[in-house]
Amino acid sequence: MNTRLAIILGLSLIATAAWAQSPTSSGATNAEVLLAKSHQTFYAAGADMKADVVMELITGDGKQRTRALTMLRLNAPGGSEQKYFLYFREPSDVRRMTFLVWKYPEKEDNRWIYIPAVDLVRRVAASDNRSSFAGSDFTYEDISGRDISADTHTLLREEKLGNNDCYVVQSTPKETLDYVRRIAWIDKTTYLPLKEEYYDLQNELARVFTADKIENVSSGDGSGVIPMVMKRTMLNVKSGHRTEVTFKSVSFNVGLTDDIFTERYLRQAPAKWIQ
Repeated sequence: MNTRLAIILGLSLIATAAWAQSPTSSGATNAEVLLAKSHQTFYAAGADMKADVVMELITGDGKQRTRALTMLRLNAPGGSEQKYFLYFREPSDVRRMTFLVWKYPEKEDNRWIYIPAVDLVRRVAASDNRSSFAGSDFTYEDISGRDISADTHTLLREEKLGNNDCYVVQSTPKETLDYVRRIAWIDKTTYLPLKEEYYDLQNELARVFTADKIENVSSGDGSGVIPMVMKRTMLNVKSGHRTEVTFKSVSFNVGLTDDIFTERYLRQAPAKWIQ
């Protein structure tokens, strides 16, 4: 083999390897890598997070209900496990209701809810993952994220959504759920999901998620800023009901500790972190 041919073949192999590793190449493996990066950005930025959240439940004819809550999230060091603690402050009928999640990769999460009206702590069964969270258009699973390995993923195309260049990825559940596929538009720069469409068992559009407002938030540890979806909406296409979630304040790397995310704090939330 002459030197010229060897160089050409070498460059060809390098280009082929780079293409195979690129999130823009086709195939489930690359789509999974892309979604893993998006999941990390959307659900797991920073070592921990504290946020004050307002949830607006809006009917098709414009009637509104407002709920205010505090969200705490802790990532396990060096791993993909997470813990969530959500404390409802308003209105009075849900005040002190708390929701706790221990999230694991590739196995069922542990979820608990405390209902103060009856002083009851209840486990949320895995079969309830797709149920409405606190009467909203978001499900329990939407709040803490769906395991990437539970679906088959395909990169459909690349296109603009408004002014944003996006990857468009289709995710098909490996088991029967209340929807047959989800299509996500993922921003090429931030890797945040800008839009998601859920298609029901009749393959009709059922729900639409949109990222309505994105801001850069200080990382809290001096490393820079973290892009954050500060306002997001989930629309039930058929009923016209929608839920708008606005993050009024977000802080990363605030020093949350593992003991906060235990069943003992469901009835008596940690005052330092929920005020």
